[in-house]
Amino acid sequence: MAPIACARCDNSGQQMAAPPLPGDLGNRIYDSICQSCWSEWLQQQTVIINHYGLNVLNPEHREFLTQQTEAFLFGPPPE
Repeated sequence: MAPIACARCDNSGQQMAAPPLPGDLGNRIYDSICQSCWSEWLQQQTVIINHYGLNVLNPEHREFLTQQTEAFLFGPPPE
């Protein structure tokens, strides 16, 4: 795992071993998000799934979760 300049935290961090999701979003995350920020997202994702009662097999719920993923990882930097 090579160090990368993370688009979310603006720090140098460890790159993930492989894209965490299939498709373009997974590749974008792999190329520009560090392992630490991805771990933060996984915790936040659990909170979102539980809060909204999402069923990841439902396409509408999956789309909502994808939007939340992009907003968390590529939105404004955390304060």
